[in-house]
Amino acid sequence: MKIVVALGGNALLKRGQLLSAQNQLENIRCAAAQIARLAHEHTLLITHGNGPQVGLLALQGATYGVVPPYPMDVLGAETEGMIGYQLEQEVANLLPAECTVATLLTRVEVDPNDPAFTHPTKPIGPVYTRDEAYHLNADREWTMAADGAGFRRVVASPQPLRIVGLAPIRWLLDHGAVVIAAGGGGIPVTRISGSHKLQGVEAVIDKDLCSSLLAQNLDADCLIIATDIEGVYLDWQQPNQRVLKNASPALLCAESFATGSMAPKVQAACQFVQATGKRAVIGLLDQIEEMLAGTAGTLITPDLAKPCKHR
Repeated sequence: MKIVVALGGNALLKRGQLLSAQNQLENIRCAAAQIARLAHEHTLLITHGNGPQVGLLALQGATYGVVPPYPMDVLGAETEGMIGYQLEQEVANLLPAECTVATLLTRVEVDPNDPAFTHPTKPIGPVYTRDEAYHLNADREWTMAADGAGFRRVVASPQPLRIVGLAPIRWLLDHGAVVIAAGGGGIPVTRISGSHKLQGVEAVIDKDLCSSLLAQNLDADCLIIATDIEGVYLDWQQPNQRVLKNASPALLCAESFATGSMAPKVQAACQFVQATGKRAVIGLLDQIEEMLAGTAGTLITPDLAKPCKHR
């Protein structure tokens, strides 16, 4: 089977956990152990989020006033290399020496007129208290939004239109490599008007929507979205909350999910299932193998519903 595994940035650096390289490495090792076992039997492409990581780099850059802060596309490339390096090394350490693990920087084209540029929704960086969020909004003009019991900075998250550089990804997969690509949703670029040339843009693409597009382009058999909760919940944070074991796009389209967190995961899974007729699973980072086996997470399978637009 050809499988795309999307690792959540909030699963690699968990909510409330110190955003340190060591904590990230320990969480990556949990994923790497499962990925290495799956690599013996399946063709694997790994993607990953970068919300906490890119936000941390932006926060660090903002404290150094000697130079202007680096733009989001450059920070996205930095996190793609950083997380990709750790993933590549940990997975490769668990595989025979002759196995290839390759990390690719991946550009992803977006529409410069995407309405997301005027309505930021993508959470990045650490969680702040209400007072901290208020001062960051006032001092740095960051847009802040509620995230659970706290607040996080949110930035533009345009829809991915095209994966730039599919050919080398396909070539590596066809030659037996475990490929790590489109990290953080890829590096966001837009086309220069009247030209084939591309330029970076101030945004962070949702990694789940990008992973879904990539899985469709590569004709994957399954999309696994590994995050920091056990599945898709109905009535989240309500007394009657419950996790779905099985779902269809039709069922999920009738529900509302949190913008910037579960909503894009559900949307990405629905898009993959509806476009391919295959399956997607959403669940915990440390249950990737069980999700593939169908014994953990929320399994999403096809139906005849119209394409969904999540609120």
